[in-house]
Amino acid sequence: MRGIRGIAVLALLLGAPAAHADPCSLTIESNDLMQFSARELAVPPDCTTVEVTLRNVGKLPARVMGHDWVLAKEGDLPAIVNAGLAAGLAHGYVAANDPRVVAATRLVGGGESATVQFSTAALVPGGRYAFFCSSPGHSSVMRGRFVFGGSGRLAQASK
Repeated sequence: MRGIRGIAVLALLLGAPAAHADPCSLTIESNDLMQFSARELAVPPDCTTVEVTLRNVGKLPARVMGHDWVLAKEGDLPAIVNAGLAAGLAHGYVAANDPRVVAATRLVGGGESATVQFSTAALVPGGRYAFFCSSPGHSSVMRGRFVFGGSGRLAQASK
């Protein structure tokens, strides 16, 4: 009986961090193979501000294999990528003050991370949003779906 109670307490303790995770704060990883660790990120509709942290777990420097995390309406992705190419590496492949960009981290190399906070005031629950990497050629494989007002599935970085 004592062993069963101990196992139950241990199970509750191990599950406690997940129960208190902030659904408005997400972490996603990128790597040297041009991959994100998640294909979909979702936040509940009661989030007024969202925080996304991008961790590049690769080894290569930003000038060789840098990644960022950019959020926009799905239909705006190609135009943002083209404008980013024109902006170049000096601007992290994101055109300055592009009104189509909802949020973007800075470009990070291996072992680096960047965090962006943004308001959800301009997001429409159920709208079609995409996140992607704006480095040249990356957005064709490094992209995913961002759901505002979804089920709250989170991408969490591995420890």
